[in-house]
Amino acid sequence: MNRRTFLHTSAAALGGLALGGCARENTDAAREASIPGHRLERIGLQLYTVRSLLEQDFAGTLEKVAAIGYKEVEFAGYYGHGPEDVKALLGRLGLDAPSTHVLLDALAPDALEATVTNAVAMGHRYVVMAWLAEDQRASLDDYRRHAEWFNRAGEACREAGLRFAYHNHDFEFMDLDGVRPYDLLLAETDPELVKMELDLYWITKAGADPLDYFERHPGRFPLCHVKDMAADGEMTEVGAGTIDFATLFAHASEAGLMHYFVEHDHPADPIASITASFAYLSKLTF
Repeated sequence: MNRRTFLHTSAAALGGLALGGCARENTDAAREASIPGHRLERIGLQLYTVRSLLEQDFAGTLEKVAAIGYKEVEFAGYYGHGPEDVKALLGRLGLDAPSTHVLLDALAPDALEATVTNAVAMGHRYVVMAWLAEDQRASLDDYRRHAEWFNRAGEACREAGLRFAYHNHDFEFMDLDGVRPYDLLLAETDPELVKMELDLYWITKAGADPLDYFERHPGRFPLCHVKDMAADGEMTEVGAGTIDFATLFAHASEAGLMHYFVEHDHPADPIASITASFAYLSKLTF
């Protein structure tokens, strides 16, 4: 199941509750996730990684995530659970949910208000645009239209005390008519309204350099997806691949990084995968 299908399926299970959300960024959550000892203070998990388990046992899976040591989670569907239930469960487990993923249709003019309203209800602080389907990114004009949508979404989020961000894959770094779409999105969105959630696997797989983007767009990247790339280019557990996370995280202040979400799109054993990734990150110094 790809991300688009998964998010649409989750939205249907909600019975009309728009995926999304993020409530006010409070002082505690605004602090950087790295501490003076140069270790990650709060490691998060993108719950798409354990989607098959959440479908079977929502509460039990979140309990396992918390028991491993994760402090933050990023949602990509709620499996029919409403805001009160979700917030109560997270509170009991000591988990924070700074952000959630949505699809482009959740940002449409007739859906944006509901997306923002439900974002506040869920208690998130960021609404993150998850991905663009192939038919939504055929031309640079498509990206320009999306940039306009993202600015409007960012303004609506700001008015509600939220923040909006865009999550990349690899296709945004592939030249289209001589232009890199990711650069177009950065240039044509307001940096005060539209932040970026940088997926460290996908940008690396595309052959681009995260440090270059941190330098050219300081403070634009408050969130990231922490996923590793094996020697053959496939996704693997964090620490088992080739990405130099220590060097990347050493530039957290420049990038504006505050939230680090482990993710693996297709783990053979989801719990074993997130356990291994957490074990590596919890010991990483930078």
